[in-house]
Amino acid sequence: MGSEASQPLTVELGDRSYPIHIRDGLLADRALLEATLKPLLRANQVAVITNPTVEALYGEALLSALPGRQVDVFSMPDGEAHKNLETYGAAMDFLMAHRHNRTTTIVALGGGVVGDLAGFVAATFQRGVDFVQVPTTLLAQVDSSVGGKTAVNHPAGKNMIGAFYQPRVVLIDTQTLTTLPPREYTAGLAEVVKYGVIADAEFFSWMEANAAALVARDPQILEHAIRTSCATKARVVAADEREASVRAILNFGHTFGHAIEKLTGYGAWLHGEAVSIGMVMAARFSHKLGLLDQGGPERIRDLLLSLGCPVALTQGLPASDMMDAMGMDKKATDGNIRFVVTPEIGSATLTANYADAALREVLDTFSQGQA
Repeated sequence: MGSEASQPLTVELGDRSYPIHIRDGLLADRALLEATLKPLLRANQVAVITNPTVEALYGEALLSALPGRQVDVFSMPDGEAHKNLETYGAAMDFLMAHRHNRTTTIVALGGGVVGDLAGFVAATFQRGVDFVQVPTTLLAQVDSSVGGKTAVNHPAGKNMIGAFYQPRVVLIDTQTLTTLPPREYTAGLAEVVKYGVIADAEFFSWMEANAAALVARDPQILEHAIRTSCATKARVVAADEREASVRAILNFGHTFGHAIEKLTGYGAWLHGEAVSIGMVMAARFSHKLGLLDQGGPERIRDLLLSLGCPVALTQGLPASDMMDAMGMDKKATDGNIRFVVTPEIGSATLTANYADAALREVLDTFSQGQA
């Protein structure tokens, strides 16, 4: 696994292709960081979007790699509840107040909330400026920083306002995970599990065998998990950038998970926690549809449990409320809720062809706190 470290991955999108650099201690290596960023910056201006916690930990290291430039730091409040139009507007006001122009580069330094909002700001400021992803949480490193999905939340639904907009580069420093609170780290592991379920049965089995090392944040094991997850996502995004078909499989568990987040209030469950519960629900639903054998949902649930991820709700959510919330999901089409389901561990598909009774049975079970 160690020999992988120096090799960047690439998201192949023609003239918009970009590398994903994965390295332990990248932010601390000023010379390497400066050499990586310098050719990407079209002009003197850089705007860093971050939050107070991450800025205190890594802001100085990033700024030291940007010598002689106008660097302005916008520090947004922490948490999913602040990924909204109000914070988006404040970031826009900040850029204008500091007289940034269309040659500026926006750097997202933080987790998924920071990356999603910064990317949407970059996509829309003066009709689009360059941006760089520097994800500092496991969930952001394996999922939200790669693929160009940018968005803010709306009271009616998660990520309802956004754009597909690709970064110039993704810089992943696995060392940042040593400072990540346990709950945030565990939430990210759920997204790692997702890649095994939807695309890589061998990787899923590898996680089962290495669950204890993943929980312990073993550096080599963790780097392999991140690299494998990013490689899978890069392949899927290259095949279907705007989610017209195959990219939808990356949403396994997310239709249920987004509804949980909305109904419980953004932030009550971390995104990865809601997705973890949602994946167990999606696995049960897949079995109800006759796609996944009896042991499949148990393996998925057991792996998530072994990693410390939640697999059941701690408060009741009525099936009717879940149905309403899922109807607002971006994967709904012409009034039909589309679900990502798995016929076997290692593959996934999209379906809108199902009996409501099967769906309600799953929702009723989970509304009672069962898994």
